[in-house]
Amino acid sequence: MLINYVFCMIVARCEPDPDADVVDSYEEGGDLGIVGEDVQDFGGGNFSPAPGVETVCVFPKNPSKLIAAGEESELLVGINNEGESSITVIAIQASVHLPYDHRYLIQNLSAQAFNNASVPSSAQATFPYIFGVSKFLQPGPYDLVGTIVYEIDQNPYQSTFYNGTIEVTEVGAMLSVESVFLFCLGVALLGLLGFWIRGQIQNFSKKTKRVSKVEVGTGTTDASMDEWLQGTAYTSNKSKKKK
Repeated sequence: MLINYVFCMIVARCEPDPDADVVDSYEEGGDLGIVGEDVQDFGGGNFSPAPGVETVCVFPKNPSKLIAAGEESELLVGINNEGESSITVIAIQASVHLPYDHRYLIQNLSAQAFNNASVPSSAQATFPYIFGVSKFLQPGPYDLVGTIVYEIDQNPYQSTFYNGTIEVTEVGAMLSVESVFLFCLGVALLGLLGFWIRGQIQNFSKKTKRVSKVEVGTGTTDASMDEWLQGTAYTSNKSKKKK
């Protein structure tokens, strides 16, 4: 059921619920994800997940989870409400940790708040989350932990929608690798083309070189034969025929 929900999630995002008023708390124009920045912590109470609530996460434009440092990235958070009460979504937040020990917090990412975003019972909804890791963060693997905070009957809950590895890269790193690959491919193709042209020229030269054949006349052949057969019965018979 959750697998089918992953496909429904994209459709739900394309057709948002008109009753859900989404407020993006992300501020444009500033530095993205500065380490240690003061962001509102909606999950400071470390709430438990509500029963009957399932979450899923998709990176729609980045399935390889390569996150460029200092640039925006987007993920989609899907929530499936199988409970009896409606869910009121409060916020989505995430943090970056060392992959081998989550006690070492690298960065708190910007929280994204929602107003009047509700998910009725036996319904699904999708919420976008735009974030950016610090441009000063060293490239390498990190763990991203994302949580969605919500209320049911005025009781707070939170569910972890993603707890896995991301790969932080430098800005333009993928472009540099692609450029090197295309350059090497172009050099290889030019080399193969040069070998092919050279082979065609050699084959053409061989075809144009014709060995001249020397025609041997009847007189020349007879003279040479007389020299070899001189003094034999063949030359004697030939002399008698001529007389």
